[in-house]
Amino acid sequence: MQPNRHTTSLLALVCRLAACTTLLVSTASAQVRDFDSIKLYTLENESGMTVRVTNYGAIITSIIVPDRNGKRADVALGYDRVEDYINAVDKPYFGAVVGRYGNRIAKGEFTLDGETYSLLQNNGENHLHGGAIGFDKVVWAVDEYVEGKSLTLSYLAKDKEEGYPGNLELIIVYTLADDNSLVVDYHATTDKATPINVTQHTYFNLKGEGQGTILDHKLMLNAKTFTPVDESLIPTGEMPAVAGTPFDFTTAKAIGRDIDQQNEQLVFGLGYDHNWILNKDGKEGELSLAAQVHEPSSGRVMEIYTTEPGIQFYCGNFLDGRLKGKSGKPYVHRGGFCLETQHFPDSPNQPNFPSTILKPGETYESKTVFKFSAK
Repeated sequence: MQPNRHTTSLLALVCRLAACTTLLVSTASAQVRDFDSIKLYTLENESGMTVRVTNYGAIITSIIVPDRNGKRADVALGYDRVEDYINAVDKPYFGAVVGRYGNRIAKGEFTLDGETYSLLQNNGENHLHGGAIGFDKVVWAVDEYVEGKSLTLSYLAKDKEEGYPGNLELIIVYTLADDNSLVVDYHATTDKATPINVTQHTYFNLKGEGQGTILDHKLMLNAKTFTPVDESLIPTGEMPAVAGTPFDFTTAKAIGRDIDQQNEQLVFGLGYDHNWILNKDGKEGELSLAAQVHEPSSGRVMEIYTTEPGIQFYCGNFLDGRLKGKSGKPYVHRGGFCLETQHFPDSPNQPNFPSTILKPGETYESKTVFKFSAK
């Protein structure tokens, strides 16, 4: 079969890296690991937290934080080598920045300013996470590295790349603060109106990556409503209350408590894989609490603050033990969860949802904070 341009580009990158055996996760003291144009950067603070980021896919490869006794563990699922991110079975998007449009667009199509755009249908009949070569599969430019403190990455997504209109210039800044907060700032501009919905896709297990399921983690979502989906996981447009349903996380509860209920939405998602509408209390665009997760055995706590109106909670329903991570242990079913701050799925086709259209002369700005502690 004649490969298409996406396959050709990806194969070229795989071939270029195939001989590389350099580890992405290293205990060596050097802050940067080089091979070709792909590098690994380390952010480290005085409170015992370490974050590692590669400019391939803007991927967070590692987040090491202490538990209540000061014992450190890596709580982010991922791999040792960049080849594993490229060749991963089922494309789990471990640690990556996804876009130009994170989440799903129905039937891979939207209309903007009278023109219809067709996108790759890479999730059944729908478009997911930017297509064949989204932001998770490109090499980002490194604009600035403040050793141990912050990393600034940029990427120019060209007009019609993966089918999207406009030359989109995107900047991401990762900053590690001394209070164990990892701050992710996004900035973008375009020369043509385009949808944009960029998010961070790290999978977490606060016991430590590879340490079983996350079903005992206690989750609170600051959301009274959510966006139910159809069988293909496209929002129906409704925004019902979560009260009285398995989707009520307004008070912290174990992720696994209601996950196996006979509920149509849980059947569609094979568990939780839905967008919650965050309580903004009149503070649209301002930083506010979105979620809190507590892992009882370690005492680790993660709080998420964001300027975004929604958050996608996904609990690793498609992990099945085939993928092995940094510890060499398999990532079992529901062995990690994602909390993706975002605008709502399929917004370009849903006029009642907050707009995701960025126009020339405007600046897209978004901020998310992952704050870690222990109790």
